[in-house]
Amino acid sequence: MKVFELQRMIAFYDRCQHVGIPTVMASLVGLRGSSYRKPGVRMLLGENGAMQGALSGGCVEKDIFNAAKTVFKTGVARVISYDGRYRLGCEGFLYILIEPFELKDEHRIIIENTLDSRQSFEIHSIYKPAQDIDGDFGSVFAFAKAKFSTNPNLTTVVSKAEQVFTQRIHPDTQLVIVGAEHDAQKLCEVASFLGWQVTIVASLKNPKDKNDFPKAKTILNETPETIDFSCIDDRTVTVLMTHNFALDFQYLLKLMPFEKNYIGVLGSSKRKAQLENQIFDACPEVEPEFLELIHSPAGLNLGAETPEEIALSIIAEILSNMKKQTQDKNHNTTELQLNEK
Repeated sequence: MKVFELQRMIAFYDRCQHVGIPTVMASLVGLRGSSYRKPGVRMLLGENGAMQGALSGGCVEKDIFNAAKTVFKTGVARVISYDGRYRLGCEGFLYILIEPFELKDEHRIIIENTLDSRQSFEIHSIYKPAQDIDGDFGSVFAFAKAKFSTNPNLTTVVSKAEQVFTQRIHPDTQLVIVGAEHDAQKLCEVASFLGWQVTIVASLKNPKDKNDFPKAKTILNETPETIDFSCIDDRTVTVLMTHNFALDFQYLLKLMPFEKNYIGVLGSSKRKAQLENQIFDACPEVEPEFLELIHSPAGLNLGAETPEEIALSIIAEILSNMKKQTQDKNHNTTELQLNEK
């Protein structure tokens, strides 16, 4: 589950609470084989049949709601299973936990503070891998200094007969777009559709506001001299869309101590070489790793022509790059563990 999916679930919960509709949470907690989505995906269901999110491509949600009727009636969590070979068109065998869902005000504050500070947290889902079983199961949200369950009836201590699916939730991707022209607006729209947090860096000479970028979380009107990139963390990527060589060069110098994942720059390969040469002249001690972060022309070569297509190609390149970094990190961690053994 992504952070933006949790936020949408909370908004759905609020709407249900406003009209007095009870809710339950369904979580994919176990899988043998393959499925459309992986363990950790979650959804909320209202007793009136309304839903937020999905655990599949639409194959199991109706059956989940039918199974949830007992949970609405008794308040007791259930674990149900699906054999995807015969029912879902997939190759997997799924275990799904259905539990009552309530969010107290103090718990909401903890979630909001954690998301605002872009900290990671965990969800521990207690279940039993059985075909259909009711019991004292449920999910525990674990933060840096607090733990709580959204299932008001969860009182059990984990026993040997139970399993715990642990999911670590990381902050959503943060995209910093330097530039505020029409193409930047399209990139902002595509990124926000994916749940990314978008920061727009416009200029003091041509300032922008929420009317220009309604999908952006933050809008800054700055210059290369005044910009503060300390907001960049290990889940941040940057795209330079100033359409100005001198500005791109100045912003690259300011990004050097901060960005560690990806820097997209509009322009040609020749322009990239010129930027790198100027960076070497200005900072002979520049690390090769920083230059490797620069992708120019930004975006996968999809034959993109329109601003929308260019935005799609840039997002695709960022996703591919971040996936590769995760795989490399996991590979290095595995090698380190093997060497330690």
